[in-house]
Amino acid sequence: MSEDVRPESVAEAPVLGADEAEPGVVATDVAEDVPGEPVPGAGSGSADPDAGEAEVADSDEGQNDESDADANDADGNGEDSPLDTEAEIAADYLEELLDIADLDGDIDTYIEGDRAHVSVITESRVLVGRNGEVLDALQELTRLAVMTETGDRSRLMLDVAGYRDQRRKELLQLTTDAVAEVKSSGERAKLSPMNPFERKIVHDAVAAAGLTSESEGEEPSRCVVIIP
Repeated sequence: MSEDVRPESVAEAPVLGADEAEPGVVATDVAEDVPGEPVPGAGSGSADPDAGEAEVADSDEGQNDESDADANDADGNGEDSPLDTEAEIAADYLEELLDIADLDGDIDTYIEGDRAHVSVITESRVLVGRNGEVLDALQELTRLAVMTETGDRSRLMLDVAGYRDQRRKELLQLTTDAVAEVKSSGERAKLSPMNPFERKIVHDAVAAAGLTSESEGEEPSRCVVIIP
């Protein structure tokens, strides 16, 4: 009877550079976000965390191929990302709210960067309110609905009737004019009070123009000051 010949197992190569650097986060006081939370990467000076990655040397090509195959299976398993899940929960919540309020509107969702976006496409501005106050409140309610389902805090952005897009264009023009005035006069310019969403747009635009800005005051009178 022939003798079984078993191949010797390949020993795993040692892991090199296993020490992990502690992520360092740099942020400034002027970083603004939408109501309720901070935004990484705001134009006012937030920096992305710089974390060191451990390098792994692996001489077993078969093991690498198997890992790659597992990764491909994970990507193709059809599961939604956390942001997709947020958008779906928000869309369901808003559709139910529109039915209760007897308001017409379509729901559009998309992912941009690290944030889920939901838009209510409608001709009515009932859910926008004066200066977007109703919209801001509805956004917070929608975030709470998402958090109740997922257990995680949501940074979802909500727009109704294109209000936020239109407001963004107005703020960019306002900031362009204010920056030009500051560069010409050399004096600080204090803008009118804005909510966190609006202040972030201004901070980003000021930074893109090569100047700095900061927020002053307390809500709801907090405003942006452009510094020469």
